[in-house]
Amino acid sequence: MDWLNRIERKMGKCYISNLMKYLCIAMLGVFILDYLPLPRSAWQLLYFNKALILRGEIWRLVTFIFLPPTGSLIWILFSLYFYYFLGTSLENHWGSRRFNLYYLIGILGSIIGGMITGYATNSYLNMSLLLAFAVLYPDMEFTLFFVLPVKVKWIGWFWGAVLLYELAVYPVIYKLALIFSMLPFLLFFGKDVYLQIKLGIRHLTYWINTRK
Repeated sequence: MDWLNRIERKMGKCYISNLMKYLCIAMLGVFILDYLPLPRSAWQLLYFNKALILRGEIWRLVTFIFLPPTGSLIWILFSLYFYYFLGTSLENHWGSRRFNLYYLIGILGSIIGGMITGYATNSYLNMSLLLAFAVLYPDMEFTLFFVLPVKVKWIGWFWGAVLLYELAVYPVIYKLALIFSMLPFLLFFGKDVYLQIKLGIRHLTYWINTRK
């Protein structure tokens, strides 16, 4: 989109190279702090809370993006490596400025959604990285459970279906949080996904008609 290109050019040198590396290091740091015997857990100090933000704890507007994706000792390194792989792959494809812009739009969308609903999470924003990767590299294969090779486009369609299901059944505050958090994906790839869905429906209709 032209307006995205204009914003990217205006960013100049105001971007962070290897952004996903620093985000993953921060998530790992928060994960470690949560296992220390502190008076309050790091999660309690950093998660998004509209009421506390309005009372002056404004750091929560940003620090929720540093919360780790899991509390499991077994899965934390795998999860962070996966996020790092997705983020660096997108950055290598787009360049640092455009990747920074993508993630920044997601953060701002999450904050806006959080201030409207009182709820914000980094889960949907980080999920959008997987969906973006699936659009750009649809035929790359991931090995599920270290055994089953699956093309990433099918993983992307699966999680896309999960998000649509959540939009259908979750309370309004979660729906809004999801939509605002997924803004970067919708802005960058919404048209492409719409055309793919339209093409898929056309192929399905043709397949059904030929078997009547």
